[in-house]
Amino acid sequence: MAERGGGVYKRLERPYTRRSSRVPRKGYVKGIPGSKIHMFEAGDPKRNFSIELSLVPEEPAQIKHNALEAARIAANKQLSNSGLPYFLKVRVYPHQVLRENPLATGAGADRFQEGMSRAFGKPIGTAARVKRHQKILSVRVDQNALAIAKDALRRAKMKFPVKCRVIVENLKESKQK
Repeated sequence: MAERGGGVYKRLERPYTRRSSRVPRKGYVKGIPGSKIHMFEAGDPKRNFSIELSLVPEEPAQIKHNALEAARIAANKQLSNSGLPYFLKVRVYPHQVLRENPLATGAGADRFQEGMSRAFGKPIGTAARVKRHQKILSVRVDQNALAIAKDALRRAKMKFPVKCRVIVENLKESKQK
């Protein structure tokens, strides 16, 4: 079965949590799949850059771990191909476990399927819950790489199920204050 799109899980609803006083172990989510994010930082972290660009969502949402990894890869590829120094950081971690109740289809599916009774669901992945204007990705660059970094974050924001915008901060002025 193909994976469902990220827009399905972008709403911030509290998931159903099964509670049982007789059998407490039934209330735990077992077998949580690992995160697909391989690296949270890329580039040169020790260098002093002059500008920081951050990707922030316009509304609260959940972002799946594979969307975060796809955005990181897209931004990192654009920045590394430029040959200019940079530092890229993924600022959120996918803690929220996503579950799905798979429904059987085809001939004879009604004989062995339970439907929505006991529909706790199996873990299919994780997601990061982000608030409005919370930084998702940040890129630090010098002034001469500003256009390349903006384009890298533009490519990264296409991977998310929520509208995002790029904010630019001048690091040299904020350190002087």
